[in-house]
Amino acid sequence: MNKVAFYTLGCKVNQYETEAMIEAFENAGYEIVEYDGYSDIYIINTCTVTNMGDRKSRQIIRRAMDHNPDAVIAVVGCYSQVAPEEILNIPGVKLVVGTNERSKIVELVEEAQKTDKKITVVGDIMEVKEFEDMSIRNYKSRSRAFIKIQEGCQQYCTYCIIPYARGKIRSRRLESILEEVEILADAGYKEVVLTGIHVGSYGKDFGNIGLIDVIEKVHEVKGIERIRLSSVEPMTFDDNFFTRLPHLYKLCRHFHLSLQSGCDATLKRMNRKYTTQEYREVVEKLRDIYPDVGITTDLIVGFPGETDEEFEKTIKFIEEISFSGMHIFKFSPRKGTPAEKFKDQVNPKVKNERSKIVSEIARKNSEKFKKRMIGKSLKVLYEQQIDDSSKYYEGLTDNYIRVIAEAAYDIKGEIIDTQLKSIKDDIMLGTLEKI
Repeated sequence: MNKVAFYTLGCKVNQYETEAMIEAFENAGYEIVEYDGYSDIYIINTCTVTNMGDRKSRQIIRRAMDHNPDAVIAVVGCYSQVAPEEILNIPGVKLVVGTNERSKIVELVEEAQKTDKKITVVGDIMEVKEFEDMSIRNYKSRSRAFIKIQEGCQQYCTYCIIPYARGKIRSRRLESILEEVEILADAGYKEVVLTGIHVGSYGKDFGNIGLIDVIEKVHEVKGIERIRLSSVEPMTFDDNFFTRLPHLYKLCRHFHLSLQSGCDATLKRMNRKYTTQEYREVVEKLRDIYPDVGITTDLIVGFPGETDEEFEKTIKFIEEISFSGMHIFKFSPRKGTPAEKFKDQVNPKVKNERSKIVSEIARKNSEKFKKRMIGKSLKVLYEQQIDDSSKYYEGLTDNYIRVIAEAAYDIKGEIIDTQLKSIKDDIMLGTLEKI
């Protein structure tokens, strides 16, 4: 039996696609092994969001050679799509596949095993018009499952390479989504996370359906108790969306609304499609609908041309919004994007200082949000045991607070009412209310 090992870099979509490829190899009779050891085949699912992502991908590719110089090394994903020749020049790489055709990964690897030639399967991603179905029937975890419903992006933010790596918007057929959800529900999953490259654009290529329609249909599936959305753009929430939201009690009270900057001038240079006022209105409406809703976001500091005055506007905005969680990134010029050539690049020292300032604001806001939850009873989906000898389990509330609680038996995959008692190391400690 051939051994195959996987390594995944980057986002939740990449993780989903790796899971699908693992399942394809398992169904074909291969043995899945750890990456840091001997294998006959190594598959690296790459990320190219930053230049650092490219560098990390190259390091991981070379590591496979240390374990087995004679292995078939296959490199797939975003970095493969934008720089296939660069990857082919790395010693040991036998197969390069972009962000399409990964559903054929088993036969492509088997083809590579039979020839001394290097194989490249990277076409013009802008010409791809159909969503590539890579559904998963059997996740390794038994709590929540990610379901990819959309591919591609047409936003063209000036700092982002992803539209060139993933191509145009392609939506998954609703019937295919529901089939996967029903299989997962029958297997005991309680929560599904709807994800994609730009999930809010779901259905724009179909013309007669949108993300809210998908949520409503998944809502009807018996056995699914929670629906969570991955990162969405604020303008996904139009009047139609807001009108239909209050009826969807399975939808988690957590929305990751990508911000990137709290200054309108910076947002314009980024080619973001909203203003801070529009963003604020979306947040206010969500808070009106959902008590104790978790609002998390991404922020870039040190974008080209970001003056002290612009940065102060961002500080003021994030303090006013008071996010429950933030991911903070220092701007890194990505080769091949317009922002790489923008004038007024910000000094790295200034970026570091701004990152520290924003990180401290984010920490305080997150702590404030959690303190408001002390004494409340929230439903927690427990995902894992802290360790094999522990009686403590870790899980998530629907508004995205990580909780640890003690249990006398295995509660993995169960949703249990939990009273939140205190905060320790940014995690809430709770007590189970019913067994």
